[in-house]
Amino acid sequence: MNATLILIIIASYFGTLMIISHFVSKKSSEESFYTGDRKSPWQVVAFGMIGAVLSGVTFVSIPGMVGTNYFYYLQFVFGNVVGYVFITYVLIPIYYNLKLVSIYTYLESRFGIRTYKTGSLFFLISQSFGAALRLLLAAKILQYAVFDAFNVPFYLTVLMILVLIWMYTHRSGIKTIVWTDTLQTFFLLMAAIVTIYVTKDALNLNFSETISTVTNHKYFKVFNWDFNSGSNFFKQFISGILIAVAMVGLDQNMMQKTLTCKNKKEAQRNVLTFSLILAITQFLFLGLGVMLYLYAEKFGIQLEVENGKFINTDALFPMLSLNHFGMLASVSFILGITAASFSSADSALTALTTSFTHDFLDIQHKNPKEKKRLKNRVLFGFSVVIFTIIMLFSESKGDVISTIFKVAGYTYGSLLGLYIFGIFTKIKTKDAAIPFICILTPLITYFLNHYFILWFNFDFGFMNIFVNALLTVIGLIIMKRRN
Repeated sequence: MNATLILIIIASYFGTLMIISHFVSKKSSEESFYTGDRKSPWQVVAFGMIGAVLSGVTFVSIPGMVGTNYFYYLQFVFGNVVGYVFITYVLIPIYYNLKLVSIYTYLESRFGIRTYKTGSLFFLISQSFGAALRLLLAAKILQYAVFDAFNVPFYLTVLMILVLIWMYTHRSGIKTIVWTDTLQTFFLLMAAIVTIYVTKDALNLNFSETISTVTNHKYFKVFNWDFNSGSNFFKQFISGILIAVAMVGLDQNMMQKTLTCKNKKEAQRNVLTFSLILAITQFLFLGLGVMLYLYAEKFGIQLEVENGKFINTDALFPMLSLNHFGMLASVSFILGITAASFSSADSALTALTTSFTHDFLDIQHKNPKEKKRLKNRVLFGFSVVIFTIIMLFSESKGDVISTIFKVAGYTYGSLLGLYIFGIFTKIKTKDAAIPFICILTPLITYFLNHYFILWFNFDFGFMNIFVNALLTVIGLIIMKRRN
Protein backbone atom coordinates (compact mmCIF):
# COMPACT_ATOMS: atom_id res chain seq x y z
CA MET A 1 0.00 0.00 0.00
CA ASN A 2 1.31 3.47 -0.92
CA ALA A 3 2.87 5.22 2.09
CA THR A 4 1.69 8.65 0.93
CA LEU A 5 -1.92 7.45 0.80
CA ILE A 6 -1.61 6.04 4.32
CA LEU A 7 -0.21 9.36 5.53
CA ILE A 8 -3.20 11.19 4.01
CA ILE A 9 -5.58 8.77 5.78
CA ILE A 10 -3.85 9.36 9.13
CA ALA A 11 -3.92 13.15 8.62
CA SER A 12 -7.64 13.03 7.78
CA TYR A 13 -8.33 10.94 10.87
CA PHE A 14 -6.43 13.36 13.09
CA GLY A 15 -8.30 16.28 11.51
CA THR A 16 -11.57 14.60 12.50
CA LEU A 17 -10.36 14.28 16.09
CA MET A 18 -9.45 17.96 16.15
CA ILE A 19 -12.93 18.92 14.90
CA ILE A 20 -14.55 16.82 17.66
CA SER A 21 -12.21 18.39 20.23
CA HIS A 22 -13.08 21.90 19.02
CA PHE A 23 -16.82 21.45 19.45
CA VAL A 24 -16.64 19.49 22.71
CA SER A 25 -14.26 21.96 24.38
CA LYS A 26 -16.65 24.89 23.95
CA LYS A 27 -17.95 26.15 27.31
CA SER A 28 -15.47 23.91 29.12
CA SER A 29 -13.86 24.80 32.43
CA GLU A 30 -10.63 23.52 33.95
CA GLU A 31 -12.76 21.04 35.92
CA SER A 32 -14.09 19.60 32.63
CA PHE A 33 -10.63 18.13 32.00
CA TYR A 34 -11.06 15.85 35.02
CA THR A 35 -14.82 15.17 35.34
CA GLY A 36 -16.34 15.88 31.91
CA ASP A 37 -18.84 17.99 33.90
CA ARG A 38 -20.47 14.64 34.85
CA LYS A 39 -22.86 14.88 31.91
CA SER A 40 -21.68 12.11 29.56
CA PRO A 41 -24.38 9.79 28.09
CA TRP A 42 -23.69 6.31 29.48
CA GLN A 43 -24.23 4.66 26.06
CA VAL A 44 -21.43 6.80 24.57
CA VAL A 45 -19.10 6.06 27.49
CA ALA A 46 -19.76 2.29 27.24
CA PHE A 47 -19.02 2.14 23.51
CA GLY A 48 -15.92 4.31 23.82
CA MET A 49 -14.49 2.25 26.68
CA ILE A 50 -14.38 -0.81 24.39
CA GLY A 51 -11.78 0.90 22.22
CA ALA A 52 -9.80 2.05 25.26
CA VAL A 53 -9.63 -1.49 26.71
CA LEU A 54 -8.98 -3.18 23.37
CA SER A 55 -6.27 -0.75 22.24
CA GLY A 56 -3.67 -1.79 19.69
CA VAL A 57 -2.61 -4.67 21.92
CA THR A 58 -5.88 -6.58 21.61
CA PHE A 59 -6.24 -5.45 18.02
CA VAL A 60 -2.95 -7.09 17.03
CA SER A 61 -1.86 -9.44 19.83
CA ILE A 62 -5.02 -11.52 20.33
CA PRO A 63 -5.29 -12.72 16.69
CA GLY A 64 -1.57 -13.52 16.66
CA MET A 65 -1.48 -15.33 20.01
CA VAL A 66 -3.97 -17.97 18.76
CA GLY A 67 -1.06 -19.74 17.04
CA THR A 68 0.76 -20.32 20.32
CA ASN A 69 -1.99 -20.19 22.96
CA TYR A 70 -5.10 -21.45 21.08
CA PHE A 71 -8.38 -20.02 22.47
CA TYR A 72 -7.18 -20.27 26.08
CA TYR A 73 -7.41 -16.48 26.37
CA LEU A 74 -11.21 -16.93 26.38
CA GLN A 75 -10.94 -18.45 29.88
CA PHE A 76 -9.48 -15.13 30.97
CA VAL A 77 -12.35 -13.26 29.25
CA PHE A 78 -14.94 -15.33 31.17
CA GLY A 79 -13.26 -14.22 34.40
CA ASN A 80 -13.29 -10.60 33.20
CA VAL A 81 -17.09 -10.66 32.96
CA VAL A 82 -17.39 -11.69 36.63
CA GLY A 83 -14.90 -8.99 37.57
CA TYR A 84 -17.01 -6.33 35.82
CA VAL A 85 -20.05 -7.41 37.84
CA PHE A 86 -18.00 -6.79 41.01
CA ILE A 87 -17.02 -3.35 39.72
CA THR A 88 -20.68 -2.55 38.93
CA TYR A 89 -22.20 -3.42 42.28
CA VAL A 90 -19.33 -2.90 44.75
CA LEU A 91 -16.86 -0.27 43.50
CA ILE A 92 -19.07 2.15 41.56
CA PRO A 93 -21.42 2.79 44.53
CA ILE A 94 -18.37 3.61 46.70
CA TYR A 95 -16.95 6.04 44.13
CA TYR A 96 -20.26 7.82 43.58
CA ASN A 97 -21.18 8.00 47.26
CA LEU A 98 -17.82 9.64 48.02
CA LYS A 99 -18.06 11.88 44.88
CA LEU A 100 -14.46 11.06 43.95
CA VAL A 101 -12.41 12.58 41.14
CA SER A 102 -9.30 10.52 41.90
CA ILE A 103 -10.49 7.08 42.98
CA TYR A 104 -7.45 6.63 45.24
CA THR A 105 -8.86 9.24 47.64
CA TYR A 106 -10.82 6.29 49.10
CA LEU A 107 -7.58 4.90 50.50
CA GLU A 108 -6.99 8.02 52.57
CA SER A 109 -10.39 7.78 54.28
CA ARG A 110 -9.90 4.05 54.94
CA PHE A 111 -6.21 3.81 55.89
CA GLY A 112 -4.45 7.18 55.93
CA ILE A 113 -2.41 9.62 53.88
CA ARG A 114 0.61 7.33 53.27
CA THR A 115 -1.58 4.54 51.91
CA TYR A 116 -3.39 7.02 49.69
CA LYS A 117 -0.12 8.27 48.19
CA THR A 118 1.19 4.70 47.82
CA GLY A 119 -1.94 3.53 45.96
CA SER A 120 -1.79 6.48 43.60
CA LEU A 121 1.95 5.95 43.00
CA PHE A 122 1.37 2.29 42.10
CA PHE A 123 -1.27 3.38 39.60
CA LEU A 124 1.09 5.95 38.07
CA ILE A 125 3.78 3.28 37.59
CA SER A 126 1.32 0.68 36.26
CA GLN A 127 -0.43 3.03 33.86
CA SER A 128 2.81 4.53 32.55
CA PHE A 129 4.16 1.10 31.61
CA GLY A 130 0.82 -0.17 30.29
CA ALA A 131 0.17 2.90 28.16
CA ALA A 132 3.73 2.91 26.82
CA LEU A 133 3.66 -0.78 25.83
CA ARG A 134 0.28 -0.35 24.10
CA LEU A 135 1.46 2.68 22.19
CA LEU A 136 4.76 0.97 21.33
CA LEU A 137 2.98 -1.76 19.37
CA ALA A 138 0.86 0.70 17.39
CA ALA A 139 3.82 2.98 16.72
CA LYS A 140 5.88 0.05 15.38
CA ILE A 141 3.13 -0.77 12.89
CA LEU A 142 2.79 2.85 11.74
CA GLN A 143 6.56 3.00 11.40
CA TYR A 144 6.56 -0.12 9.22
CA ALA A 145 3.55 0.95 7.14
CA VAL A 146 4.33 4.64 6.63
CA PHE A 147 7.34 6.31 8.10
CA ASP A 148 10.07 3.89 7.02
CA ALA A 149 9.23 4.91 3.44
CA PHE A 150 10.05 8.54 4.32
CA ASN A 151 13.19 7.58 6.32
CA VAL A 152 11.68 8.99 9.51
CA PRO A 153 13.41 7.53 12.61
CA PHE A 154 11.23 5.64 15.07
CA TYR A 155 11.69 8.12 17.90
CA LEU A 156 10.25 10.92 15.72
CA THR A 157 7.22 8.73 14.92
CA VAL A 158 6.53 8.30 18.63
CA LEU A 159 7.07 12.01 19.31
CA MET A 160 4.66 12.94 16.54
CA ILE A 161 1.92 10.68 17.97
CA LEU A 162 2.35 12.15 21.46
CA VAL A 163 2.28 15.74 20.15
CA LEU A 164 -0.90 15.06 18.17
CA ILE A 165 -2.55 13.55 21.24
CA TRP A 166 -1.59 16.60 23.30
CA MET A 167 -3.14 18.91 20.70
CA TYR A 168 -6.67 17.52 21.04
CA THR A 169 -6.70 16.57 24.73
CA HIS A 170 -4.96 19.40 26.61
CA ARG A 171 -8.00 21.69 26.66
CA SER A 172 -10.89 19.48 27.79
CA GLY A 173 -9.24 16.17 28.67
CA ILE A 174 -11.75 13.48 29.60
CA LYS A 175 -14.67 15.51 28.23
CA THR A 176 -13.13 15.26 24.74
CA ILE A 177 -11.91 11.68 25.14
CA VAL A 178 -15.38 10.31 25.94
CA TRP A 179 -16.43 11.35 22.42
CA THR A 180 -13.20 10.69 20.49
CA ASP A 181 -13.04 7.17 21.98
CA THR A 182 -16.44 6.45 20.40
CA LEU A 183 -15.06 7.20 16.94
CA GLN A 184 -11.93 5.19 17.67
CA THR A 185 -13.91 2.15 18.83
CA PHE A 186 -15.91 2.26 15.61
CA PHE A 187 -12.76 2.10 13.46
CA LEU A 188 -11.25 -0.69 15.56
CA LEU A 189 -14.33 -2.89 15.15
CA MET A 190 -14.70 -1.97 11.48
CA ALA A 191 -11.13 -3.10 10.77
CA ALA A 192 -11.76 -6.52 12.35
CA ILE A 193 -15.05 -7.03 10.47
CA VAL A 194 -13.58 -5.97 7.12
CA THR A 195 -10.58 -8.29 7.60
CA ILE A 196 -12.83 -11.24 8.43
CA TYR A 197 -14.92 -10.53 5.34
CA VAL A 198 -11.85 -10.30 3.05
CA THR A 199 -10.25 -13.43 4.55
CA LYS A 200 -13.51 -15.37 4.29
CA ASP A 201 -13.74 -14.59 0.56
CA ALA A 202 -10.09 -15.49 -0.03
CA LEU A 203 -10.69 -18.87 1.63
CA ASN A 204 -13.89 -19.39 -0.43
CA LEU A 205 -16.10 -19.71 2.65
CA ASN A 206 -19.63 -18.51 3.29
CA PHE A 207 -20.76 -17.26 6.71
CA SER A 208 -21.81 -20.64 8.14
CA GLU A 209 -18.71 -22.36 6.72
CA THR A 210 -16.53 -19.69 8.35
CA ILE A 211 -18.01 -20.41 11.79
CA SER A 212 -17.67 -24.16 11.24
CA THR A 213 -14.06 -23.82 10.05
CA VAL A 214 -13.05 -21.77 13.08
CA THR A 215 -14.82 -23.94 15.69
CA ASN A 216 -13.45 -27.18 14.19
CA HIS A 217 -9.88 -25.93 13.81
CA LYS A 218 -7.07 -27.43 15.90
CA TYR A 219 -6.52 -24.02 17.50
CA PHE A 220 -10.10 -23.96 18.86
CA LYS A 221 -9.16 -25.22 22.31
CA VAL A 222 -10.90 -23.16 24.96
CA PHE A 223 -10.16 -25.00 28.21
CA ASN A 224 -6.77 -26.07 29.55
CA TRP A 225 -6.93 -28.40 32.57
CA ASP A 226 -3.14 -28.88 32.96
CA PHE A 227 -2.64 -27.50 36.47
CA ASN A 228 1.06 -26.77 35.96
CA SER A 229 0.44 -24.68 32.84
CA GLY A 230 0.24 -20.89 32.99
CA SER A 231 -2.90 -21.21 30.80
CA ASN A 232 -4.73 -23.54 33.21
CA PHE A 233 -8.48 -22.75 33.40
CA PHE A 234 -8.57 -21.92 37.11
CA LYS A 235 -5.49 -19.67 36.86
CA GLN A 236 -6.89 -17.86 33.83
CA PHE A 237 -10.46 -17.52 35.16
CA ILE A 238 -9.50 -16.28 38.64
CA SER A 239 -6.82 -13.96 37.29
CA GLY A 240 -9.36 -12.71 34.73
CA ILE A 241 -11.64 -11.66 37.58
CA LEU A 242 -8.84 -10.01 39.55
CA ILE A 243 -7.19 -8.27 36.60
CA ALA A 244 -10.56 -6.88 35.43
CA VAL A 245 -11.17 -5.48 38.93
CA ALA A 246 -7.62 -4.11 39.15
CA MET A 247 -7.07 -2.80 35.60
CA VAL A 248 -10.58 -1.36 35.18
CA GLY A 249 -12.20 -0.94 38.60
CA LEU A 250 -9.04 0.29 40.36
CA ASP A 251 -7.68 2.11 37.34
CA GLN A 252 -8.12 5.89 37.19
CA ASN A 253 -8.00 5.70 33.39
CA MET A 254 -11.08 3.46 33.06
CA MET A 255 -13.02 4.75 36.07
CA GLN A 256 -12.51 8.39 35.15
CA LYS A 257 -14.65 7.80 32.06
CA THR A 258 -17.30 5.97 34.07
CA LEU A 259 -17.44 8.75 36.65
CA THR A 260 -18.37 11.25 33.92
CA CYS A 261 -21.82 9.58 33.74
CA LYS A 262 -24.70 11.56 35.24
CA ASN A 263 -25.38 9.27 38.20
CA LYS A 264 -24.61 5.89 39.78
CA LYS A 265 -27.30 3.94 37.89
CA GLU A 266 -26.11 5.17 34.50
CA ALA A 267 -22.51 4.34 35.44
CA GLN A 268 -23.58 0.79 36.35
CA ARG A 269 -25.44 0.37 33.05
CA ASN A 270 -22.34 1.60 31.29
CA VAL A 271 -20.06 -1.06 32.85
CA LEU A 272 -22.50 -3.97 32.33
CA THR A 273 -23.14 -3.05 28.68
CA PHE A 274 -19.46 -2.47 28.00
CA SER A 275 -18.46 -5.83 29.55
CA LEU A 276 -20.89 -7.82 27.40
CA ILE A 277 -19.90 -6.17 24.13
CA LEU A 278 -16.21 -6.43 25.03
CA ALA A 279 -16.45 -10.22 25.61
CA ILE A 280 -18.14 -10.72 22.22
CA THR A 281 -15.53 -8.52 20.53
CA GLN A 282 -12.62 -10.46 22.04
CA PHE A 283 -14.14 -13.73 20.80
CA LEU A 284 -14.37 -12.12 17.36
CA PHE A 285 -10.66 -11.29 17.42
CA LEU A 286 -9.75 -14.85 18.43
CA GLY A 287 -11.78 -16.19 15.52
CA LEU A 288 -10.02 -13.71 13.24
CA GLY A 289 -6.70 -15.15 14.42
CA VAL A 290 -7.63 -18.66 13.21
CA MET A 291 -8.58 -17.25 9.81
CA LEU A 292 -5.28 -15.37 9.51
CA TYR A 293 -3.28 -18.55 10.14
CA LEU A 294 -5.47 -20.45 7.67
CA TYR A 295 -4.83 -17.78 5.05
CA ALA A 296 -1.06 -17.90 5.61
CA GLU A 297 -1.12 -21.70 5.34
CA LYS A 298 -3.23 -21.77 2.16
CA PHE A 299 -1.14 -19.21 0.28
CA GLY A 300 2.25 -20.48 1.47
CA ILE A 301 3.20 -17.40 3.48
CA GLN A 302 6.21 -18.14 5.67
CA LEU A 303 5.88 -17.12 9.33
CA GLU A 304 8.71 -16.81 11.84
CA VAL A 305 9.20 -20.10 13.74
CA GLU A 306 11.65 -20.98 16.50
CA ASN A 307 11.84 -24.42 18.18
CA GLY A 308 8.59 -25.41 16.46
CA LYS A 309 6.65 -22.38 17.79
CA PHE A 310 5.57 -19.18 16.09
CA ILE A 311 7.48 -16.10 17.23
CA ASN A 312 6.78 -12.39 16.78
CA THR A 313 3.08 -13.24 16.49
CA ASP A 314 2.17 -9.55 16.80
CA ALA A 315 3.45 -9.08 13.23
CA LEU A 316 0.92 -11.53 11.67
CA PHE A 317 -2.14 -9.28 11.39
CA PRO A 318 -0.34 -6.12 10.13
CA MET A 319 1.81 -8.10 7.67
CA LEU A 320 -1.16 -9.79 6.01
CA SER A 321 -3.39 -6.69 6.07
CA LEU A 322 -0.83 -4.39 4.51
CA ASN A 323 0.74 -6.79 1.99
CA HIS A 324 -1.85 -9.41 1.00
CA PHE A 325 -5.47 -8.38 1.62
CA GLY A 326 -5.92 -5.53 -0.85
CA MET A 327 -6.81 -1.84 -0.58
CA LEU A 328 -10.02 -2.04 1.48
CA ALA A 329 -8.48 -4.19 4.22
CA SER A 330 -5.28 -2.11 4.24
CA VAL A 331 -7.17 1.16 4.68
CA SER A 332 -9.41 -0.25 7.41
CA PHE A 333 -6.38 -1.71 9.21
CA ILE A 334 -4.52 1.61 9.14
CA LEU A 335 -7.58 3.40 10.47
CA GLY A 336 -7.97 0.72 13.15
CA ILE A 337 -4.38 0.80 14.35
CA THR A 338 -4.32 4.62 14.23
CA ALA A 339 -7.46 4.64 16.36
CA ALA A 340 -5.77 2.20 18.72
CA SER A 341 -2.69 4.44 18.95
CA PHE A 342 -4.67 7.47 20.00
CA SER A 343 -7.36 5.79 22.13
CA SER A 344 -4.90 3.93 24.35
CA ALA A 345 -2.58 6.87 24.91
CA ASP A 346 -4.92 9.87 25.15
CA SER A 347 -7.04 8.56 28.02
CA ALA A 348 -3.94 7.20 29.79
CA LEU A 349 -2.23 10.60 29.70
CA THR A 350 -5.38 12.30 30.96
CA ALA A 351 -5.75 9.77 33.82
CA LEU A 352 -2.08 10.08 34.78
CA THR A 353 -2.41 13.87 34.82
CA THR A 354 -5.60 13.68 36.90
CA SER A 355 -4.13 11.29 39.45
CA PHE A 356 -0.85 13.16 39.90
CA THR A 357 -2.37 16.65 40.10
CA HIS A 358 -5.11 15.60 42.55
CA ASP A 359 -3.16 13.11 44.63
CA PHE A 360 0.22 14.84 44.87
CA LEU A 361 -0.24 18.52 43.90
CA ASP A 362 -3.61 19.16 45.58
CA ILE A 363 -4.78 20.95 42.43
CA GLN A 364 -8.41 21.08 43.55
CA HIS A 365 -7.49 23.90 45.94
CA LYS A 366 -5.59 26.03 43.39
CA ASN A 367 -6.93 29.03 41.50
CA PRO A 368 -7.95 28.54 37.81
CA LYS A 369 -4.72 30.03 36.40
CA GLU A 370 -2.56 27.81 38.62
CA LYS A 371 -4.70 24.76 37.75
CA LYS A 372 -4.10 25.29 34.04
CA ARG A 373 -0.36 25.79 34.46
CA LEU A 374 0.09 22.68 36.62
CA LYS A 375 -2.13 20.53 34.41
CA ASN A 376 -0.16 21.38 31.26
CA ARG A 377 3.20 20.78 32.94
CA VAL A 378 2.14 17.40 34.31
CA LEU A 379 0.61 16.36 30.97
CA PHE A 380 3.92 17.22 29.26
CA GLY A 381 5.91 15.41 31.96
CA PHE A 382 4.01 12.14 31.55
CA SER A 383 4.34 12.39 27.76
CA VAL A 384 8.11 12.39 28.32
CA VAL A 385 7.84 9.40 30.69
CA ILE A 386 5.83 7.36 28.17
CA PHE A 387 8.22 8.31 25.37
CA THR A 388 11.20 7.12 27.48
CA ILE A 389 9.58 3.76 28.31
CA ILE A 390 8.71 3.18 24.64
CA MET A 391 12.29 3.74 23.58
CA LEU A 392 13.58 1.38 26.30
CA PHE A 393 11.29 -1.44 25.05
CA SER A 394 11.50 -0.61 21.34
CA GLU A 395 13.43 -3.81 20.47
CA SER A 396 11.05 -6.21 22.26
CA LYS A 397 9.26 -9.04 20.40
CA GLY A 398 6.42 -11.47 21.10
CA ASP A 399 2.80 -10.77 22.05
CA VAL A 400 2.68 -7.58 24.09
CA ILE A 401 -0.64 -8.41 25.74
CA SER A 402 0.90 -11.19 27.84
CA THR A 403 3.67 -8.83 28.96
CA ILE A 404 1.14 -6.19 30.00
CA PHE A 405 -0.91 -8.60 32.11
CA LYS A 406 2.18 -10.09 33.76
CA VAL A 407 3.48 -6.63 34.66
CA ALA A 408 -0.01 -5.72 35.92
CA GLY A 409 0.10 -8.66 38.32
CA TYR A 410 3.06 -7.08 40.10
CA THR A 411 2.00 -3.43 39.95
CA TYR A 412 -1.77 -3.74 40.47
CA GLY A 413 -1.65 -6.72 42.86
CA SER A 414 -0.81 -4.63 45.91
CA LEU A 415 -3.50 -2.10 44.97
CA LEU A 416 -6.04 -4.92 44.66
CA GLY A 417 -5.06 -6.27 48.09
CA LEU A 418 -5.54 -2.82 49.65
CA TYR A 419 -9.04 -2.39 48.24
CA ILE A 420 -10.20 -5.93 49.08
CA PHE A 421 -8.93 -5.55 52.64
CA GLY A 422 -10.40 -2.07 52.98
CA ILE A 423 -13.85 -2.94 51.61
CA PHE A 424 -14.41 -6.34 53.22
CA THR A 425 -12.83 -5.84 56.65
CA LYS A 426 -12.96 -3.20 59.37
CA ILE A 427 -9.48 -3.94 60.64
CA LYS A 428 -7.32 -0.87 61.28
CA THR A 429 -3.75 -1.13 59.98
CA LYS A 430 -0.66 0.97 60.62
CA ASP A 431 -0.64 3.53 57.83
CA ALA A 432 3.14 4.04 58.04
CA ALA A 433 3.80 0.31 57.39
CA ILE A 434 1.62 -0.01 54.27
CA PRO A 435 4.09 1.51 51.74
CA PHE A 436 6.70 -1.07 52.77
CA ILE A 437 4.16 -3.91 52.47
CA CYS A 438 3.18 -2.77 48.97
CA ILE A 439 6.80 -2.63 47.82
CA LEU A 440 7.79 -5.94 49.42
CA THR A 441 4.89 -8.12 48.21
CA PRO A 442 5.56 -7.77 44.43
CA LEU A 443 9.20 -8.73 45.03
CA ILE A 444 8.19 -11.81 47.05
CA THR A 445 5.66 -12.75 44.34
CA TYR A 446 8.32 -12.51 41.63
CA PHE A 447 10.78 -14.77 43.47
CA LEU A 448 8.04 -17.23 44.47
CA ASN A 449 7.02 -17.60 40.82
CA HIS A 450 10.64 -18.04 39.76
CA TYR A 451 11.31 -20.83 42.28
CA PHE A 452 7.96 -22.57 41.76
CA ILE A 453 8.85 -22.89 38.07
CA LEU A 454 12.37 -24.05 38.93
CA TRP A 455 11.42 -26.58 41.63
CA PHE A 456 7.89 -27.73 40.73
CA ASN A 457 7.54 -26.76 37.04
CA PHE A 458 4.53 -24.69 38.20
CA ASP A 459 3.96 -21.31 36.56
CA PHE A 460 1.70 -18.77 38.30
CA GLY A 461 0.92 -17.23 34.90
CA PHE A 462 -1.50 -14.33 35.24
CA MET A 463 -2.28 -15.64 38.76
CA ASN A 464 0.67 -13.64 40.06
CA ILE A 465 -1.88 -10.88 40.74
CA PHE A 466 -3.73 -13.22 43.14
CA VAL A 467 -0.54 -14.18 44.97
CA ASN A 468 0.52 -10.54 45.21
CA ALA A 469 -2.91 -9.41 46.50
CA LEU A 470 -3.03 -12.28 49.02
CA LEU A 471 0.44 -11.45 50.38
CA THR A 472 -0.63 -7.80 50.70
CA VAL A 473 -3.72 -8.78 52.72
CA ILE A 474 -1.58 -11.02 54.98
CA GLY A 475 0.86 -8.15 55.49
CA LEU A 476 -1.98 -5.78 56.39
CA ILE A 477 -3.33 -8.26 58.96
CA ILE A 478 0.11 -8.70 60.52
CA MET A 479 0.53 -4.94 60.80
CA LYS A 480 -2.94 -4.24 62.21
CA ARG A 481 -3.22 -1.59 64.86
CA ARG A 482 -3.73 -2.68 68.44
CA ASN A 483 -6.39 -0.71 70.38
